[in-house]
Amino acid sequence: MTTEMMDAPVRPRTLLLVDDKDSVFSALRRMLRPDGYKIITALGGAAGLEILRTQPVDVILSEQRMQYMSGVEFLGQARLIQPDCVRMVLTGYLEIQSIAKTVNEGAIYKFLTKPWDDEQLRAALREAFAHKELADENRRLTEEISIANQNLTLANQRLHTLLEEKQHRLLRNEKVLDILHEIIQILPLPLLGVDDSGMIAASNEAAQQTLGSEAQDLLPGRQIATLLPPELLRAAEAGGSGVPFTAPDARVYTLFCRAPGRHSAASGKLYVFIPGQTTP
Repeated sequence: MTTEMMDAPVRPRTLLLVDDKDSVFSALRRMLRPDGYKIITALGGAAGLEILRTQPVDVILSEQRMQYMSGVEFLGQARLIQPDCVRMVLTGYLEIQSIAKTVNEGAIYKFLTKPWDDEQLRAALREAFAHKELADENRRLTEEISIANQNLTLANQRLHTLLEEKQHRLLRNEKVLDILHEIIQILPLPLLGVDDSGMIAASNEAAQQTLGSEAQDLLPGRQIATLLPPELLRAAEAGGSGVPFTAPDARVYTLFCRAPGRHSAASGKLYVFIPGQTTP
């Protein structure tokens, strides 16, 4: 139960009494006073219909024999105005057969015979209000389930859209990474990516040709200390201007060391070999 439902004011049980004899209302009011209903009275069916158009009613108890409109006729029209209210009729024994068809068609919830027994009538009204409240609760739950299903559908649609967008970004990023990898591979400058443990994690073709002693002597997975003297690495890491390096093929390079992480979560070091004696 939501906070809004708990805080919502409880509407009193509302009973509409319809008869064309005002004296009947006094007797019914007196009998029903202990039950705490909010009782509204209408002199005749036309007045009862007007009340139904202006305020909510839970249960209707109507006299069958009225001068201008019978109870069955009134309740049939009442059903069109407030279809959820529980409709009951007071009738004589001789009219039961004619009313039974209306009960079976759903226009009337129950008929009660006259003269009525006070306790039986009170019990019938309690049952009618319980029936109405149960129906109201079922409708409320159905509406909540419907709204929850609609929200779930919208959430699923949003999730599906987000997944599609994420998939699209992943595919786009994969293409970008493939392009960057290709660019790095075809760069004429030897490049080495080294992790925090000193292991070579990535290299390009130029680095393989410059530092690899044989074609099958792959650089990734090796410790950089097995390729370059530790003092050279320390000098490259300490100075920003680069240090000279002579490759096994006698070509001269200037070695630069850069630490990534300024624009990403990357760590480790990147070594770049610039041909010739250069300055940054």
